[in-house]
Amino acid sequence: MIGYHISDPNQYLALTGAGIEGVKIAKKAFVLPFQKVTRISITPFDFSLQLQAMTIEKLSFALPAVFTIGPSDDLEALVKYATLLTGGGDGTKASGQSHVQDIVKGIIEGETRVIVSSLTMEEIFRERQIFKQKVIQNVQEELSQFGLKIYNANVKELQDSPGNQYFSSLAQKAHESAINTARVDVAEARMKGEIGEKEKQGLTKQQISKIEAETSIRETERKKEKAAAEADLTNKQTELDRDIKLARISASRAAEARDAELQRDVEAKRAQTELERLRATDVTKAMAKRETDKEAADAKFYTQNRNADAEFYTLNKDADARFYTQNRDADALIYKKTKEVEAAYLQATRAAEANYFAKEREAQANLITRKLEAEGISALAKSYGELSQALGGSEGLLKYLMLEKGTYGEMARANAEAIRGLQPKINVWNTTSAGGEGGAGDPAAAIRNIFQALPPLFSTIEDQTGIRPPNWIAQVPQTNGGAVGGPASKQVAPPKGA
Repeated sequence: MIGYHISDPNQYLALTGAGIEGVKIAKKAFVLPFQKVTRISITPFDFSLQLQAMTIEKLSFALPAVFTIGPSDDLEALVKYATLLTGGGDGTKASGQSHVQDIVKGIIEGETRVIVSSLTMEEIFRERQIFKQKVIQNVQEELSQFGLKIYNANVKELQDSPGNQYFSSLAQKAHESAINTARVDVAEARMKGEIGEKEKQGLTKQQISKIEAETSIRETERKKEKAAAEADLTNKQTELDRDIKLARISASRAAEARDAELQRDVEAKRAQTELERLRATDVTKAMAKRETDKEAADAKFYTQNRNADAEFYTLNKDADARFYTQNRDADALIYKKTKEVEAAYLQATRAAEANYFAKEREAQANLITRKLEAEGISALAKSYGELSQALGGSEGLLKYLMLEKGTYGEMARANAEAIRGLQPKINVWNTTSAGGEGGAGDPAAAIRNIFQALPPLFSTIEDQTGIRPPNWIAQVPQTNGGAVGGPASKQVAPPKGA
């Protein structure tokens, strides 16, 4: 096979022959004449063994095992493996591989038998991992000289050899033991289940009682919170109503004050207008009269003589005096009217302020009264709540209030008043006989007492309702208003005033 050779990825080339000392390992090489090349596979191969071994106790068994073995990946181990592979048989690959497998099988069987012969069956069965490690360790030491490596070893379940029932007996024993243990476990589990069921039922009842108690407590707390919230709401509503009323009163007072202010302005303007009108009227009249007198004086002055200047002066003086007098009277009238208007405005203002302050004081008094009433109601509700807790609940509080208010006495008086004047007939009789025929030693005493009680019973019904008893009742012998030997009967008069 002269030429250039290249190995596959899982192979190496083993070269021997001329110019090569021993074996040369390469992935690719040029083969010269008088040289030989062998392809060596490094893929691990499996060995399945059914090994017959005997323990130190002279117990034979079958040990099935599978070993995965292959050449090591270092160069020295490959050289050893190639030397083993190429040196056996006729030099072909098949014979070389068979030779290697025979060697490996012999090593595994020998080392395994040596290890098994030094152990007991219990040690092999109980410490299988240790047994497996010992086998791998001893076999690997022998295989290393051939460049081989154990990649995996799997020791299967131990089996009985022909004629030996050791493992089957152990299996039967374990089976029976497991069954017995299972029965015990089932009984114990059933017992624990029943006990646990009863415990859980008891715990459930306890939890239910606890939850119901907590629920009742929480409901009571919620009722308290609700009552407190309602009281708070009532207080808030009272405060809100108070604020609304105060706001309304303030708005009303502001409107009244504004109305009074506008009324005052109107009255002031009306007085000012009246003053101006009166002043204008008087001035106009005075001026008109003055002009008339002046004109008359001028006419008389011009028509008469200049000597009438003195008379004109006199007349002018008189006119001036009259004008001054009239003007003074007009000013006095205006001043009087002004004073009257101012007095009326001041009186209206003081009356409005007095009314406003009176209503404000009334609103404040109502507010304080409502606030005190709300505080009293709140304090009364709080005290009633504490009193209810002290008396054992709302029922105890109700009884206490009825006693305090005299409700029971009123009820008794009402009941007495209801039956006043009715005059009912009350009959009392006793069916018990001390000794004799009605004594405790008489077995027919109960039946006799029943028959003895019938005549006075029907007599009472007739007295109170008017219904007559049957005729045969009259034939029953009676003594002193009752049956012979029967119960004593008497009428009790109703209480006075009933």
